[in-house]
Amino acid sequence: MFSNKYIFIYATILVVVVAAILSVTAVVLQPFQDRNVNIEKIQNILTSANITSTKSDAEELYGMKIKQELVVDLNGDVVGIYADGKQELGNIRAFDLDLKSQLKLKEEVEAGKSKETPVFPIFVCDNNGENTYIIPLLGKGLWGPIWGYVALKNDFKTIVGAVFDHKGETPGLGAEINTPKFQEQFIGKTIFDDNGNFTSVTLVKGGLANSNMDPKHGVDAISGGTLTSNGVSDMLQNCLLNYLNYFKKQLENAPNTDMLPDENSVAVADSLAKVEAQERANAEAQSKAAEAARKAKEAKQAKNDSVNPKDQGFPF
Repeated sequence: MFSNKYIFIYATILVVVVAAILSVTAVVLQPFQDRNVNIEKIQNILTSANITSTKSDAEELYGMKIKQELVVDLNGDVVGIYADGKQELGNIRAFDLDLKSQLKLKEEVEAGKSKETPVFPIFVCDNNGENTYIIPLLGKGLWGPIWGYVALKNDFKTIVGAVFDHKGETPGLGAEINTPKFQEQFIGKTIFDDNGNFTSVTLVKGGLANSNMDPKHGVDAISGGTLTSNGVSDMLQNCLLNYLNYFKKQLENAPNTDMLPDENSVAVADSLAKVEAQERANAEAQSKAAEAARKAKEAKQAKNDSVNPKDQGFPF
């Protein structure tokens, strides 16, 4: 029979050895795991532009089809360009940008908690000789995060494709967002109306045919997946808003050989100018509110500091 000391030493050595093996395995496998994640991301980007790929040819197709990776700020200015395998502008590559952190930063800026500028990625795809602009999306579903990509024509309003995925939505219900049947509904939909007003695309509970929604700006929601459907609608609305100024500048500077702005595109640009002005007004109002709250807090603190401790019943 083994002594307690022997059992303790044996168990300790076993735990250390197993931990070492697991750590080495994790380190060795990490590059392969990272590559698989990147390939899945590449496939999603290509799928949104209706480009079919496999794990074996995804990277090659990405290099052939994605002309540029752009990083833009909320003013619509391009602050980063990655093309032909090298960084041409800035030091941030769109593919490596963490969208979640940038969306959080935007919330902090709007709340007056940060002055850092959030930036957002765009992937420019050569789709049969025309530029397609692929926008990444991130939002919240019923049980966790949802994400995706939506590809726009060079009029910056017509959707040519979309892909969505999730972490833990309910199978047969909210999880249906990653099925081709659901995603194909978005093809041909527009995110601006004929007057140039930003509409995004809304998932309609009960079916688009049974609603008053303009069919150009809506799709059928998932039956039994209302909260996930609402999450997709919010995700599209909130993420696309970050690119409105970029869309506006591209339409204003459209070269004759590529993006020829029609009457509707001009209306879109005018609408974007109004949206920009409204966003500035909202930001100024939020900034003033935050400043007023800060001054009120300081005044209250100063008043409290000026009170005689004896008047508050302290024994000194």
